[in-house]
Amino acid sequence: MGHKTSGVYPDKNGQWQVDKWQFGTRFRQRGFVSFEEAQRWLIEQLAAHRATVLHGVQESRTFDQAAAHYVQLHADKASIKTEIYMLQSVMPFIHHLELAQVHDGTLAPFVNARLQDGRAHKTINLALAVVRRILNLAATSWRDENGRTWLDQAPKITLLPLVGHQREPRPITWSQQHTLLPKLPDHLARMALFVLNTGVRDDVVCNLKWEWEIKVPELGISVFEVPRQHVKGRKRSKVVICNSVAQSVVESVRGQHPEFVFVYRRERVKNTDQAPKMAYRPIEAMNNTAWCNARQAAGLGDLHVHDLRHTVGMRLREAGVSEATISDILWHSTKSMTQHYSVAQVVELHSALEKIKKDSGQWNRSLATLKLEQQVALLEASPPKVPQQRKTA
Repeated sequence: MGHKTSGVYPDKNGQWQVDKWQFGTRFRQRGFVSFEEAQRWLIEQLAAHRATVLHGVQESRTFDQAAAHYVQLHADKASIKTEIYMLQSVMPFIHHLELAQVHDGTLAPFVNARLQDGRAHKTINLALAVVRRILNLAATSWRDENGRTWLDQAPKITLLPLVGHQREPRPITWSQQHTLLPKLPDHLARMALFVLNTGVRDDVVCNLKWEWEIKVPELGISVFEVPRQHVKGRKRSKVVICNSVAQSVVESVRGQHPEFVFVYRRERVKNTDQAPKMAYRPIEAMNNTAWCNARQAAGLGDLHVHDLRHTVGMRLREAGVSEATISDILWHSTKSMTQHYSVAQVVELHSALEKIKKDSGQWNRSLATLKLEQQVALLEASPPKVPQQRKTA
């Protein structure tokens, strides 16, 4: 064919690819429609690299490269799985762009597509925030072997407004709790009950480990010291306090798995006298198909797992617990929060959580819940519309 450029090859799909080592650097790319396009890309890359080495020109990098670098550097981050999921939604729109080309204009197609899919503003903002974080790091922290940053200046990424577009928290009542839990699979019901009695985030429940357990003999309960790698913000380790209900949940699963507290396996429905085929394994997320099916069966609409945490906050307030104690239980950031709890603090937090272990008979409804109940009542009270019959000539 007369093609002699070293490093440019046809692939099995009828396209062209580049794979060449030069200057101690590998240049690799696939998906070119012609030899000329692949050759042109390689020449441009070689010229740009040569300019960088000889003249100090900033090396051009794509967002794909920056995203891969970010994921590699933050592999131990508590929220990295969520951030990878968010990146997967935006990558088709910007992965091929150079870092300097990523801005509000090039992100607009992504935003519009997500809005048309019915995504909430907050969900879209989560993806934009990860993009903004990567660009900021590329402009301030990430440097090449010559000390130059990956990006001269990070663009300002505009987030969507949340006012009027953010879903209000929906704490559940005791009656709704009694309806929901029996409809959940046993492993999810235990996890939900644990959240409702500790206020901990669902991702912490999924990752809760026995090695974090510290027994408190004076109270007959356990606490779990969660490493900062598994805490939102990763500033310091946090402590999960168990009340008597949460402790009973912990005891009910003790011995199932050597590492994780909450695990799952598919049980036999036939030959139940035989050992299960599946071993216990960790649970990746509470918000799964079983959760969605249970909330629908309980008539709770789009109830989020995080609403259980809001429920704990509301019940603690109704029980007269101070805001400072509530903040400690829910791991809200406060300047006065200490890193290591004393026994006295554990006793205080345990006493507060004991107040919400059962229905106290107090009202447990937010304004959003009252509003929804009012709308349902009005709908049920309104007379059904009788279709009018057409008059015959």
